[in-house]
Amino acid sequence: MKVDMKLEVVIVPIADIDRATKFYSKIGGRLDGDVRGDDGSRLIQFTPPGSSCSIEFGSGITSGAPG
Repeated sequence: MKVDMKLEVVIVPIADIDRATKFYSKIGGRLDGDVRGDDGSRLIQFTPPGSSCSIEFGSGITSGAPG
């Protein structure tokens, strides 16, 4: 049996949410979501032009170090 697997989302740890949002907007990324949690967390999802894989970043969504 063949399983068709595709990478759909990549979570990227960042230091500055607003700066990353401006960057992905500037390169023509499609803003798929900007969700704020009751706990102060925030999730942003962009899909770069021509890509089938989205990028998620924000605060409180990963323990990874920004870089």
